[in-house]
Amino acid sequence: MTRLVAERSDVLPVLGEVFREHGFEGASLSVITEATGLGKGSLYHFFPGGKEEMATAVLSEIDDWFQVNVYQPLRDGEDARAGINHMFTAVEQYFRSGHRVCLVGVFALNNIRDRFADQVQSYFADWAAALNKALTRAGYESAAARSLTEDILAGIQGALVLARAMKDPKIFSRSLKRLRKQIDL
Repeated sequence: MTRLVAERSDVLPVLGEVFREHGFEGASLSVITEATGLGKGSLYHFFPGGKEEMATAVLSEIDDWFQVNVYQPLRDGEDARAGINHMFTAVEQYFRSGHRVCLVGVFALNNIRDRFADQVQSYFADWAAALNKALTRAGYESAAARSLTEDILAGIQGALVLARAMKDPKIFSRSLKRLRKQIDL
């Protein structure tokens, strides 16, 4: 039985999980139709460009979420340390305390990286710029803020990979706590 979907945006969260679980190459049309409950005709109605358009739409939705929930509080909040603390909380929630992989990171490491290079690069560059700005506003000198930004983003992404590889999501939460301590949050 096909699922009722009112709008294209209704299917994006399901597609995101399909790509997280199977990767871009492994997310065949049959896997996508099974997961979404939509027939091929409905999928092509919403995504005439096929699987590549689906992935692009999912990456855009992820970017939108991070722009609002992570980058904006880092850039625009009155209290830089509160913005940084909010980032850690939002990231822990988004990645479900290490139970959810970073789809942008998956795409960055996969052989399909070049197809989505602009979106992947933008995600990490925007995050780095926003965090660097918050750290500078919090009193860190430019070089120290840049270095700490790299350490934090690498720590978050690395912890996600390690938690997944070790089948221990608590690794992610413990890593976030250590990263917070580096900033005295």
